[in-house]
Amino acid sequence: MGFIMAASGSAVGLGNVWKFPYIVGENGGGAFVLVYLICIAVVGLPIMLSEFTVGRKTSLNPVGAFQQLQPGTPWVGIGFMGVLAGFLILSFYGVVGGWTLAYVVKALTHSLDQFTNPSEAGKFFGTFIASTGEVMFYHALFMGITIAIVIRGVHGGIEKACDILMPTLVVMLVILMIRALTLDGAMEGLKFYLYPDFSKLTGQSILVAMGQAFFSLSLGMGAMITYGSYLPARENLTSATLYVVLFDTLIALLMGLVIFPAVFAMGLEPTEGPGLVFSVLPAVFTGMPFGWVVSILFFTLLAIAALTSAISLLEVVVAYFIDQKGWGRKKSVLTMGLVIFVIGIPSGLSFGLLADSQLFGMTFFNHVDNISSNYLLPLGGMLTAIFVGWVWGTKEAHKEIERHETTFHWAGYWEFVVRYIAPVAVAIVFLAKFFPTD
Repeated sequence: MGFIMAASGSAVGLGNVWKFPYIVGENGGGAFVLVYLICIAVVGLPIMLSEFTVGRKTSLNPVGAFQQLQPGTPWVGIGFMGVLAGFLILSFYGVVGGWTLAYVVKALTHSLDQFTNPSEAGKFFGTFIASTGEVMFYHALFMGITIAIVIRGVHGGIEKACDILMPTLVVMLVILMIRALTLDGAMEGLKFYLYPDFSKLTGQSILVAMGQAFFSLSLGMGAMITYGSYLPARENLTSATLYVVLFDTLIALLMGLVIFPAVFAMGLEPTEGPGLVFSVLPAVFTGMPFGWVVSILFFTLLAIAALTSAISLLEVVVAYFIDQKGWGRKKSVLTMGLVIFVIGIPSGLSFGLLADSQLFGMTFFNHVDNISSNYLLPLGGMLTAIFVGWVWGTKEAHKEIERHETTFHWAGYWEFVVRYIAPVAVAIVFLAKFFPTD
């Protein structure tokens, strides 16, 4: 259970709570949700099982794992890509995590109670992220909390934290969902979210659904290989994978049941994009009975989701230095946590002091996000599927999955998907970034 909570904590993050609702809103609602669920089942589940299997077989970090299975070959590069992705993502993720902590404080101190419309809330958010001192303080606070948990180790820190944080997140989501569904006009939002209107689907929507399914499960960044490396042989890999995927998907779906009924009940548009959470929702909460309490609950939930993913991102980097360089946990966590914080400073300043310092039309924050999310992750996931399917081999992986007298009931489906479907599907998503269909 500790493993499932920790791995689910890695998968459940701002991708589920912040990104999923706004891309559903941008891509037409119900039909997009259906395609997303198909992508989770067809691509996400098999690749996650592959990563857990590689991790448990070797009991090593991503670099060490590929080195052990294919020593002296370029395949070790997949591991380095995963560690680099974890490093880069956490550098800007720590900044966004800081925003969520700031909004918890702002909700508690009634600073978010004053908005009559989303544009006011949007201006408030813009002013906040441009304020250097405040952003840096909360960035440091968020990274400090992450470091404090990871330094205590997997069982003493990560599992214990996630054992508390993940059930808390679910309880908060259910409370918010009940409140949202009891608002006048909420049923329109429910219809938008759950009723598939296939006329709103485009080729680009399908590609976005595939990308979101992939990234929301923390695949391609070495996190699941790292967590898999801590699993003993007696554990059932297939059921652990199913539980993690179900938990992650449930959180995303519940989030939609919070957002869309509330947005429609307040007469707002669901197509607000990335600003949906920070710019639209404070205005929604202001006009809602018990809005202050709901606002505190929501932003606390957002901070928890950010924290559980940040823990796993730091653990990927830390595990590399412990396994490959022989560092102690304390030295590894403190050194890399501090380095990642420093690398994150330009991302934190990208909306204030460095807003005008752009390269190719993008800020430092955008570049780091683009390199890690749009290049390193899909490439890492695709190459992992190819490695397990064709290099290490599904037969060897199959033996590892059944190591402790476990029967792998859906082995044929998994082997086919890992060898043929998943690499092609991820390659299409990756190439679509260079050849947009719109």
